[in-house]
Amino acid sequence: MIDLPLFPLNTVLFPTMPLSLHIFEDRYKQMINMCISEKMPFGVLLITDGVEALGPLAETQLMGCTARITQVQPLQQGKMNLVAIGEERFKVYEIDRESQPFLVGKVETLPLLNKEDSRLEAQGDQLRPHVVRYLDILAQAGDVQFSADQLPQDPLSLAYLAAFLVRIEADKKQSLLEVNGAAKFVSKVKALYMTETAILETMLKHQDDDENIGPFSLN
Repeated sequence: MIDLPLFPLNTVLFPTMPLSLHIFEDRYKQMINMCISEKMPFGVLLITDGVEALGPLAETQLMGCTARITQVQPLQQGKMNLVAIGEERFKVYEIDRESQPFLVGKVETLPLLNKEDSRLEAQGDQLRPHVVRYLDILAQAGDVQFSADQLPQDPLSLAYLAAFLVRIEADKKQSLLEVNGAAKFVSKVKALYMTETAILETMLKHQDDDENIGPFSLN
């Protein structure tokens, strides 16, 4: 186990995915400066009770993802903007709320199991068209711009990106993060995209129907 500084957020971070933060509170300035000087990651945990900033330290989920700082933009008064990249899942076994102004957890990293599973490539191939369709619907609504060529070929990388992009409640993303097996993770992301794509297609159809109803319609 290792000691890891923890950042409670209203978001779920996945391995290999980016995280942008504006750091302005003294406690998190101290935490980030420590991570930079010691070249160590911090852990991101989803808040279950409380707020991200300007309040007491929040209550959190016990499984999160480490974040490695890759870019820092210093600002006035010690504030900063930063970009970090998700690295490894971890589980918290003990939280220290006293020794630092921020949370520190005694954690164990939890890599996905069976990353060499023979089913992964086929499952990635099955996931891809659902991700393409989902993003295509959002593009039609003017919400995103994307090219299918930008999607990664590696099935796990595709699944992580899909989990990052899908517009669902944070607790549902937390459930994805807590899946331990690689093949099961990709499968669950695919099932989620099938559901969310069906919902978007229904909404899009109703929107088109409404636009086609004129003043002389018999409906």
